Amino acid sequence: MKDLNDHIDSPFTIKVSFDKLFRHYESMAESSDPFIAMKAKHYLSQQKDIPVLREGFSDSELLKTYEQEIRMILEDSFSGVLTKNEIKTASVPYYDVIFNSSERFRNIIKNAGDNFELKIKNMPDDDRYRMACLIILNFHYGFKVDFKRPFFYEIPDSNGILRTYKILYNADFSEVIPTEKALEITKEDFHQLLDYFDDIDLWKEKFPPNSYILKGFVINNMFDVTDDTAISQIKSSLLVSGKLQDDHFIDELQSTFESLFNIKDLKIGFVIYNKEDDTFERVIGKDMESYLLFNSDVESCKTVLCEGSYKALMNDNHFFSISDVDAYYKLSNGEAQYKALHDQDIKSAILAPIASNGNLLGILEIVSKNPKELNSVNANKLIDVMPYIVSSFLRSKVEEENLIEAIIQQECTSIHPSVVWKFEKAAKKFIKDKQSGNNVAFSKIVFENVYPLFGQIDVKGSSDARNLATQKDLSLQLNLIKKIIDTLLHEEQLPIYEKLKFQLDTYNEQLGADFKVDSEQQITGFLKIDIEPLFKFLLNKKSGVKAAIEDYFKKVDSELNIIYYYRKNYDDTIALINKKMSGLIDTKQVKAQEMYPHYFERFKTDGVEHNMYIGESITKEESFNDIYLYNLRLWQLQVMCDMENEFYQSQNQFPITLDVTSMILVFNQPLSIRFRMDEKRFDVDGTYNARYEVVKKRVDKAFIKGSEERVTTKGKLTVIYSQKEDEDEYIGYIKFLNSKQILKDDIEIFEIQDLQGITGLKAIRVSILYHKDKNEKSFYTFEDLMSEIRE
Repeated sequence: MKDLNDHIDSPFTIKVSFDKLFRHYESMAESSDPFIAMKAKHYLSQQKDIPVLREGFSDSELLKTYEQEIRMILEDSFSGVLTKNEIKTASVPYYDVIFNSSERFRNIIKNAGDNFELKIKNMPDDDRYRMACLIILNFHYGFKVDFKRPFFYEIPDSNGILRTYKILYNADFSEVIPTEKALEITKEDFHQLLDYFDDIDLWKEKFPPNSYILKGFVINNMFDVTDDTAISQIKSSLLVSGKLQDDHFIDELQSTFESLFNIKDLKIGFVIYNKEDDTFERVIGKDMESYLLFNSDVESCKTVLCEGSYKALMNDNHFFSISDVDAYYKLSNGEAQYKALHDQDIKSAILAPIASNGNLLGILEIVSKNPKELNSVNANKLIDVMPYIVSSFLRSKVEEENLIEAIIQQECTSIHPSVVWKFEKAAKKFIKDKQSGNNVAFSKIVFENVYPLFGQIDVKGSSDARNLATQKDLSLQLNLIKKIIDTLLHEEQLPIYEKLKFQLDTYNEQLGADFKVDSEQQITGFLKIDIEPLFKFLLNKKSGVKAAIEDYFKKVDSELNIIYYYRKNYDDTIALINKKMSGLIDTKQVKAQEMYPHYFERFKTDGVEHNMYIGESITKEESFNDIYLYNLRLWQLQVMCDMENEFYQSQNQFPITLDVTSMILVFNQPLSIRFRMDEKRFDVDGTYNARYEVVKKRVDKAFIKGSEERVTTKGKLTVIYSQKEDEDEYIGYIKFLNSKQILKDDIEIFEIQDLQGITGLKAIRVSILYHKDKNEKSFYTFEDLMSEIRE
C-alpha cells in the first residue's frame, strides 16, 4: 500500500472521494429530462459495487485498480469532444497526484521527456502547508482572507522550449472535515496569523498536522500563458527605462497596486539604500515619496528601522508587514518606522526589499490609511511583481549613476576613487536643486586638514638630451640636402644653388656652435619654404638628382616634414620610462590604498611625479591616526627606490641611455585642497598653503647653499624638508631601509639656497642600492651598477 499522505506535511489527511460528485448525479437522476436522468443513473451504477469510491481512500494503488471506473465517472467532466483541445486534469488539491487527464495534457507530458517531473513552479513546501490552512480558514470557518495567487507549471515542449501553463482549480467536489485533533480558531487567532504568515511554527500550532480531512478531488483547467509571460517581460524591459524619473510613474504604479491588492487609495514610496554609509536616501524624482524617511532626505538604516524590520529587510531581503501601525506604535513606545508611519496617519504597511543577487538596492513602501488591509498574507502578492520592480530600479540606478558621472565629468574630470563619494554627493545635490527649478552652481569640493606627500623621478638633463637629438636630426637632414645641392651645382652653376649652399653651411655652424631655442624653428622654416618646394619641382625636371630626392623624402617624416630619427629615439625612451615608472607606482598604489585610503594622482612629464593627500576628511571615517601618515611616508621612500631599480633594470630596453634623479618633498603641516573647476584638478587652498606649490615647482632645480651643485643627483634619493622633526623622522626611515639593503648609510645633510620668497629649506641625500635584476640578491651602488651595465 502506498498512502497518498506519506511524506506529506499538511494539516490535511487526504482522501480521494467522489461522494460530492455522486450526490450531484443523484440529483440529476431525478431530472424530468430522461436523457439527463439516464446518464446520471449510468454513472451511479459504476460505483454501486465499489463503496470505497464514495467513502474515500488514500491508497494510491486504488487509483490504478479503479482507473477505468474513475474515467467513466469523470466522463462528463472530461468531454471526449474537447479532449484534444482542453488541458485538464483531475487531481489531489495542491499536490501533483493526477489520476485522470485530457489527451492534450497527456501529450504535453509525453513531449516533456521521460525524466520530467511535474511540479508547481511557485509553490514552496511551507506555502503548501499555509495554503491548506487558508483553505480551512475560508471554507470551514468563514474568515475572509484573500490568499489567491496564480499558480503555474513550467513544462518543456518537444523542442525543449520551456512553456508556462496557468492552473485554475475547481474545488466544487472537495470538502473539509475537522477531526478530533482540530483546534477551534478564534478571531484573535485569525488576526495573529495575518501578521505572521512566515511563522510556519505558528501555523502548525493552530492547525496541527492531519487535524482535518480533505475529502474529494479537484478539476484543474490549465491555459498556455507562455506568450503572455513573454510579453510581460518585454513590457517590463520597455517600461523600466527612466521610469523612476517619469512624471506619471508614481500615479501609474499606485493604480497598478490598487488593482493587485484590490484596495483603494494605496500609496507607494521608495528609498535608496546607500551600502557605503548604511543609510536610506530619498529617490531623486518628481513626486517621489518616502514614508520611512517622512521629512528627511537621508537617515541611518538603524535609526529608521526597528531590530525586526532591519533583520528582515537588510539581512534576509524579505518582506516586512505592519497590519496595525497604531498597535505597534504603542508597543514600541513610538520608535523606528512606527513613529514615521503613525505621524503620517498610516494604519497598515508593507515594506518590500528591492534586491538583486542578495544585494539590497532600496525599499518599496506600500501603505494604507486602513488597519489590517496590508498584512503578511497579502504581502505575498508581491512575489510575482517584484522582479519588474527590481528591473526598473536597476535600470533607473544605472541611469542615475550615468547622470552623476556625466555631471562629474562635465564639471570636474576623472576622479580618484578615494574622493568619488564627495563628488557624487555634490552631484546629487546639484540634480535635486536643478529639479527644484533653482539656478545653482556645482558645490565646491574641499578637503581640509590633509597631509601632502610629493615625489618625482625625473630624467636628468632631459632638455639637453632633447636638444642633442634635435641637433643630430637637423644636421643629418642638412647634410642630405647639401649633397643634392652639390650635385645640382655640378650640373649647372646657378647662383640660387650657391645661396642655398651658403645657408646650409651657416645653419650647420649654428648647430655645432650655438644651438638656441629658436634655431630649430628657423631651420625648419627654411626647409619648408625654400627646400621642400624646390625638391618637388626638381623631381620630374632633373633626372640626375631624382633618386637622391626620392630617398630624401623617404627619410623625412610625412607628418612633421623633418627627419625624425634621433628625436624619435628620445621621445620613445621618455614614453617607455613614463610607462614603466607609472605602471610600477600604479601597481604599488593598490596595496597602499588597502593599508589606508588616500588621494593619489600622478603626472607624466620627462619622468613621473605624484601627489598624495591623506587625512580624515578624505576617508569620511573617524579612523585617521598619524601612524597612517608615517606608514605612507615610508611606503613612498620604498617605492621611489623600487622605481629607480626598475628604471636601471629596464635601461637596455630604451633606445637611448638616460639617467634619472629622485626627490621627495616633505611638508610638515596639514593643509586644505580644493578642486579647481577651471583646471579640472586639485590644488592647495589658501595663501599660506600656496608656499607648498611654489616649493614643488622650483626645488628640484635648486642648488646646495654656497655651491653650484644641484640638490638632486643620479644614484641618490633626495628628501627636501624644513623642520627638525622631519629630519629626525626621515633619518629613522633611512636607517631602517639601510637594514633592508634598500638604501646605503652615506647620509648627507645640507641647506638649500634660498628660493624666491622661500628660505630655510634643507635636504637629506642618500645613495640608493641597486641590483642588476629582480632576482639578484647582490646590491650595488650607482657607480658599481653603471660599471656592471657598461662592461
